[in-house]
Amino acid sequence: MKTVRIGVLGCADIARRRLLPAIAAEPGTTVAAVSSRDGVRARELAGRFGARPVTGYAELLERDDIDAVYLPLPAALHARWTEAALRAGKHVLAEKPLTTSLAQSRRLIDLARESGLALMENIMFVHHSQHDAVRKLVADGAIGDPRAFHAAFTVPRLPDDDIRYSPELGGGTLWDTGVYPLRAALYFLGQNLEVLGALLTEGPGRRVDTAGSALLRTPEGVGVQLTFGLDHGYRSAYEIWGSQGRITVERAFTPPADHRPLVRIERRGGVEEVSLSPDDQVAATVRAFASAVRDRSATDPACLRQAELLHELREQALPSRP
Repeated sequence: MKTVRIGVLGCADIARRRLLPAIAAEPGTTVAAVSSRDGVRARELAGRFGARPVTGYAELLERDDIDAVYLPLPAALHARWTEAALRAGKHVLAEKPLTTSLAQSRRLIDLARESGLALMENIMFVHHSQHDAVRKLVADGAIGDPRAFHAAFTVPRLPDDDIRYSPELGGGTLWDTGVYPLRAALYFLGQNLEVLGALLTEGPGRRVDTAGSALLRTPEGVGVQLTFGLDHGYRSAYEIWGSQGRITVERAFTPPADHRPLVRIERRGGVEEVSLSPDDQVAATVRAFASAVRDRSATDPACLRQAELLHELREQALPSRP
């Protein structure tokens, strides 16, 4: 099995804490190089993983000793550097959202397909085994026929200088926490979702949306309610309501690797709690990306559908914003 040599564009916190340790620990991948506009930062982070430090993103893409890149840059920079990486012949794992523009996302997905390169959006929760277990419960009729889907991902207020509050860097809750409940709806209900309405609200003194909600439906009439925000009590959960009961999953989107998921099934006859094995969704994501690189897999169709729905949500919500 060929080891996938991964270069990193940027020294973001998520790269330091989550992805680089996982890449280094996975037998099929290695951190080959770390780039930053600041050479000191590149050397410091690269040194932790025995990688080569590189000053400048373009300089890293010119190297012939990396097969793929991980891109944890701010959302507004994703389109530019994902395209540069693909044109340099590198596979790409890009932080979510892939871009903040539907047209740009379409272009990049097409470019990856035409180039025979893997392009993967880093939405890690879909690689956690708990969601496949829930999907099987629903398919087996544990709660009857699905009637409604509710999902929420909200986090407390961030420091004022956080990049998620910067419109110039692609900030806002829709592009950040909003992606998770929307992708969960796609995961469980399929891609034929229709947007019925959306609301985005800017918090006091902010120039980006810090609270949002959306209403969608499936062709079969399953209602979908999504809530997301950057100035809320913490919530990371989804519920699937059926004709005979309800399934609830807490800590749905960012569980620690040692977390033992507990799926709650409520029916007329009582409550059942199904305990699942812990799973490391970061490690699972790295393995999935390495497999996509080796197979030169096409981009997951859900990535494009998600971009389309995010575009529709934003378009519908804009008239409601102050």
